Amino acid sequence: MAQRAPAFDLTGIDGQRYSLSEALARGPVLAAFFKVSCPTCHYTFPFLERLYQQFRSQGMQLWGIVQDTARDGQRFAQERGITFPILVDPEPYATSRQYRLKFVPALFLIEPDGHIAWSGDGFSKADLLEIQQYFARHFATQPPPLFAPDEKVPEYKPG
Repeated sequence: MAQRAPAFDLTGIDGQRYSLSEALARGPVLAAFFKVSCPTCHYTFPFLERLYQQFRSQGMQLWGIVQDTARDGQRFAQERGITFPILVDPEPYATSRQYRLKFVPALFLIEPDGHIAWSGDGFSKADLLEIQQYFARHFATQPPPLFAPDEKVPEYKPG
């Protein structure tokens, strides 16, 4: 049986409140935990932004959850061109602890019923393609390739 995702309410860098339970009523949520000091996070998030752009018009919910200050999260989003919501998990990182994070980036695909359908950490090309296929099925659409043929993308980078 799939594990239930711990519920949380966090404030975004936009000052708005984000509630997992309210979001799940609208569909699945991909939660991506990160730290600004993490090089693998810097590498992964532009690919997450690509995913978001592919499914944004269908209502994809992708949240970055930063283990730093709102200002750090804003700077990270601006530098990386991130347009999906960035939420702040302030010290002592209660939400991150509920999800038992060991490494960042850590991704959790949460089904509308509140169960974790998939989770992983670090950068994984296969994982991102699996997430893309999940949302393609969910929204009954065929997105363009996530990785360009001439792009040199490693299979995996540890977090």
